[in-house]
Amino acid sequence: MSSRSVALAALLRIEAGAYSNVVLPMMLRESGLDDRDRAFATELVYGTLRQQRALDHLLARVTDRPFTELDAPTRAALRLGAYQLTRGVPRHAAVSATVESVPRRAGRYVNAVLRKVATLGPPWPWPAGDSIDALAARLSYPDWIVRELVDRYGTDEGRAILERENEPPSVALRVPRRADIGAVADEIGATGARVTRGILSARSLRVRGIGDPARLPAVVEGRATPQDEASQAVVDVLDPQPGETVVDSAAAPGGKATAIGERVGVSGVVVAGDIHTARVRRVVDASRRLHLDAVAPVVLDGRALPLRRACADRVLVDAPCSGVGVLRRRAELRWRIQPDDVPGLVELQRALLRAAADAVRPGGVLLYSVCTLTAAETTGVDAWAAAHFPQLVADTPPGPPWRALGRGALLLPHDADTDGMYVLRLHRT
Repeated sequence: MSSRSVALAALLRIEAGAYSNVVLPMMLRESGLDDRDRAFATELVYGTLRQQRALDHLLARVTDRPFTELDAPTRAALRLGAYQLTRGVPRHAAVSATVESVPRRAGRYVNAVLRKVATLGPPWPWPAGDSIDALAARLSYPDWIVRELVDRYGTDEGRAILERENEPPSVALRVPRRADIGAVADEIGATGARVTRGILSARSLRVRGIGDPARLPAVVEGRATPQDEASQAVVDVLDPQPGETVVDSAAAPGGKATAIGERVGVSGVVVAGDIHTARVRRVVDASRRLHLDAVAPVVLDGRALPLRRACADRVLVDAPCSGVGVLRRRAELRWRIQPDDVPGLVELQRALLRAAADAVRPGGVLLYSVCTLTAAETTGVDAWAAAHFPQLVADTPPGPPWRALGRGALLLPHDADTDGMYVLRLHRT
């Protein structure tokens, strides 16, 4: 089994509906590939997913039939081979090795098309200019995402967001307070990985060159856990205190809930809820791995919390959203989320906030967060909350690199090289 055959099989499963961050690590563990080949397969999968529209732009110049008429293996192989060519992989390797990974009946066609692609560049004939169509094709996004970001943040800022979300991210780790962060950094660095301290959170590390972080002894033993720094910073903004009762109403997979659990300690409790049983199991697993007794995973509907009114010191609504801020980690999401999905997500976000407003005690804190950058899910939800919950008063938003936006704050991907995130911290009078 080769890196390219694993990558092609993963791309097919993702196109059929699987999640890249779930299926690819599993396939790599079963592949028998060494670390170098695993890293190459990972680059091929995520790179091909991110660059899908740009690759289709090149392929359309040399193919004699619409992509919709090609079967899935042929389509995936053409994108995989074109990606390698645009990234400087030698022509014979990019073409021949990719052809070997496809069914024999498709090999001749894939070979002919990829050889034509190889004649196009470099330099590659990407669309020039900053029109929506040109940016979307060149940077490989759906038109609606490009239009949303350019209209909201301007051409230069929008382009900067899109470019950063095309860059492979480092692995961010949160080191629990009971562990020595310096010792964990030295341990991981001794494997040959590049380790630096985080920017946003004092307990974070940024790591490159480790492959699957789940295989690190520090992660297996609960002395570190993968979590993007923007998500770690959300818990910093919530600022839970020892002994408090905190509700995380949409907690799975458990990164924020376990971070809160570390802070409230053995005298506090974190009600970590999610509507899906399978996802609650992930919270259970994370809590056990990190040895946290304060986290109480519960299957519940965050829109109708089964809790007493005004029972919580703090409530976190880390709401389901369009995910426009996490596209570099969730590469396939840009092709799955549709603009028509946003209104339904906004309704869900409002319902979660409505329930949370009842659960927080007078003087308590409610924090709304989303890993997206759309107007409707950030300042739109803020304006709705201001109109419907006069008892919830906005607190001062966090400072730089966060940017004040409405009553909340925004973190763009290129501000601190993290996921994009929006937070709105309110307290109940």
